[in-house]
Amino acid sequence: MKKVKQILAILGIVVLLSLYVITLVCAIVDNSNTMRMFQASIVASFIIPVLIWAYGFIYRLIKKSSKDAEEVAKKNKESLKEKANLSTK
Repeated sequence: MKKVKQILAILGIVVLLSLYVITLVCAIVDNSNTMRMFQASIVASFIIPVLIWAYGFIYRLIKKSSKDAEEVAKKNKESLKEKANLSTK
């Protein structure tokens, strides 16, 4: 799991760096579509990091919820075993 996180982090860095390079190139080059590409690149420079953060945040929430559910199920199973042991005595 740690390797996957590292690979995704490196991929995110590469995407952001390429966006900054594209933004710089669009700012320098004079073309009819350059302004739209420049605006899209600026917007993506803000949107992509926010989305990466949001995906990580949601993943942590889901992971925490599944761990909590497993703990509750384990406690319920143990309490049922205890009740079964008490009723058989």
